[in-house]
Order: sequence, then C-alpha cells, then structure tokens
Amino acid sequence: MSLTDLVGNTPLIRLRHITAHLPETVEVYAKAEWFNPSGSVKDRPALNIIRAAEESGRLTPDKTLLDSTSGNMGIAYATLARSLGYKVQLVIPANASPERLGILKAFGVEFTLSSPLDGSDGAIREARALAAAHPDEFFYANQYNNPANWQAHYFSTGPEIIDQTEGRVTHFVAGLGTSGTLIGTGRALKEFNPAIMLVSFQPDSPFHGLEGLKHMPTAIKPGIYDETLADEDVAVTTEDAHAMTRRLAAEEGLFVGISAGAAAFVALRVAEQLESGVVVTLFPDAGYKYVSERFWSEK
Repeated sequence: MSLTDLVGNTPLIRLRHITAHLPETVEVYAKAEWFNPSGSVKDRPALNIIRAAEESGRLTPDKTLLDSTSGNMGIAYATLARSLGYKVQLVIPANASPERLGILKAFGVEFTLSSPLDGSDGAIREARALAAAHPDEFFYANQYNNPANWQAHYFSTGPEIIDQTEGRVTHFVAGLGTSGTLIGTGRALKEFNPAIMLVSFQPDSPFHGLEGLKHMPTAIKPGIYDETLADEDVAVTTEDAHAMTRRLAAEEGLFVGISAGAAAFVALRVAEQLESGVVVTLFPDAGYKYVSERFWSEK
C-alpha cells in the first residue's frame, strides 16, 4: 500500500451536541477530511491533478510541479508528489499560518511568499508569471482552472456521501475557495437526486480571516466555478467561523480548522430551517495548523 491508496474514503461524523436543539428528524454530518494522508481535503484534487497530468504527458520526471496555494493544497502536493518522485515549487501568500510554512519547509519544498495584501489572487498572478517565464521547467498545475480538481470530488466525495448516508442526503454545504469541492460533489449529488439542495458559502468581505476561502465578488473567479450550481449562497463572518470552531472543539471534541468552523456554522443554520432532512458538510482539515491563531483564547 502507498500513500496514494489512502486518499479519500474519509469518515462521516454526525454532529450531536451543537445540534441537540434540533428535531430528531434533522441530522447533520461532516466529512472528516483530516483523515487524508496530508491532513486535508486537498489530497483529493492534488492526486487527481497529478494523475491526469501524468496520463496526458504534461508532468514528467524532469519537470517541477508548480502552483499557487494558501497552504493546504501545497502540503498535499508536497506529500503526494514527493511520494511519487516529483519536485514541487509553490507561491504562497505571506500571511499563511506559520504552521503551514513550517510543514512545507520540513518537506524541503521550494516556495516564494507573495504579498499578504493581495491574498490568494496575488499568489495566482505570481505563479502564472513564473510558469509563463519557464514553460519547459514547470508543470503548472493551476488548481483554480484545472478540471481535474472538481472531477476528484465528482468521482470520490460525492459517491462517498451518497453511500455513507444510504442515499438519504438532502442538503450539501461547501465553502468556495477553488470551488472544486462544491462543483464536483454538487454535480455528483444532483445527478443522483436533483432534489438535493446545494448551499455554498464564502467570506462576507474581501478582507477576512477564512484562510483558503474566496470572496467571489472581488476575487479572481476560478475557471472551474459555476455560480449557477448552488441553490443558495451564504456569507460568513470571520467571527462566526471562529466562534463555531471553538464550539466544535469544546462541545463535539472536534479540533478542526477555521473553514470547518464556517462550514458547521452554515450547516447548522440550514438545519435549523428544516423539519426533517440530512445535512452534510465537509470539514477540510484539523486545527493543528492554526494553533498560533489568537481566536482560540477569545471569549
């Protein structure tokens, strides 16, 4: 067995304590994506992007995989590409958590830091420029525009949710970063049952603390994003995401990342509007990459 064999098939955990006030006919679940080898959901698209590039001949042993990332995708590339023998080079916003940067250094990955004021868009522009300047040196993975990103979720996350809920899922909640999770999983779920409601969420403003998520009205929109797919889109404040992240640790025993807190906040809001239903969301990673964040000690 190799690391690549361990990607996907993550547990589906029922949230019981923060949902104690809901009717028994309303269930809320979360996919525990930190069970992937690198510790996040990004293993799914990273592996699919690598495999698709190998098959097409765009990624060969003499080329370095290049991409922009806010952290988790870079760690997924570092884990999986290294295990398969490929070199990795990344562009990362300088405000990425120090834990993430430390992990990448441990892998020996080469990376440059883009302006924190420009967020993920600044990293995208720098990676594009680097790829254009050295086309023979790099395979530009281009996660925001690569269909292998959303296809990873179409072929894995969506079918897993259907199987794990025995087809009972009624709502799916996902955040918008590259948008791959929503697009791929959402398309698979809608094909299975068009009545399943898709709820996307994003930060409420351009300046936010929800690492990995995009404020779509002001950001470079990913080429894979289909804004017509979700039935509803919800804006989440950084403060609400922080508060729910703390609640998940204190009440559910789930030490998760900030985007997972945002996902739980929206999933609970959706569930509170139902008399019956099965709401499923996805917790992208655990909280270990965020232990230096000050919000843990806030009241």
